[in-house]
Amino acid sequence: MNAYVLAGGLSTRMGRDKVLVEFRGRLLIEHALAKLRSLGFAAAIAGNRPDLARYAPVIADNYPVSGPLGGIEAALAASDQDLNLFLPVDLPLLPVEFLRWMAARAGQTAALATIPRLQGHPQPLCAVYHRAVLPHAQSALAAEDGKVMRAVERASIATGSAVDAFDIETVAASSAWPQSPPVHRWFQNLNTPGDLEKAALEETAIIH
Repeated sequence: MNAYVLAGGLSTRMGRDKVLVEFRGRLLIEHALAKLRSLGFAAAIAGNRPDLARYAPVIADNYPVSGPLGGIEAALAASDQDLNLFLPVDLPLLPVEFLRWMAARAGQTAALATIPRLQGHPQPLCAVYHRAVLPHAQSALAAEDGKVMRAVERASIATGSAVDAFDIETVAASSAWPQSPPVHRWFQNLNTPGDLEKAALEETAIIH
């Protein structure tokens, strides 16, 4: 399995480059890469950010200005592994234990996609994708359709392969994952200065 940080956003709501925003003594890109490296991955960065090459290898989008699906497509196209783990750069409260568990689950099932759901909502940017998703991501991007879940659903129909979507709350209830911050805060994106301030007030940092 390979692992990638999705870091190609424009940060318009943050008002500055959130990839390089500091959160509890580390830049967000450093938080994300540290989590993946702690799992034993030589992580790379997916996105049109050559300036980030000092932190990790950067894979440029093949379909510029195409959103997260463009980063996923570029990473899958460059990958030499069937399974590929993706982590958005702006989830510093997500425990590394969760990523370890999800990677292990994907390794056992080899599903077309392993996607967590929080309060019933899919979280497709923090997920594991099989390279079989690649041609369907490319078709969607060529048609200027950047919706990740739509590309995954089309891939599932075309290949006859199931998507492994699981509810985080159900699994967390029977797991030894950290409960601080609470599960519903793990996927708190830091999109705005307000989001950053709120996350900084959490009593316990999830830093690895």
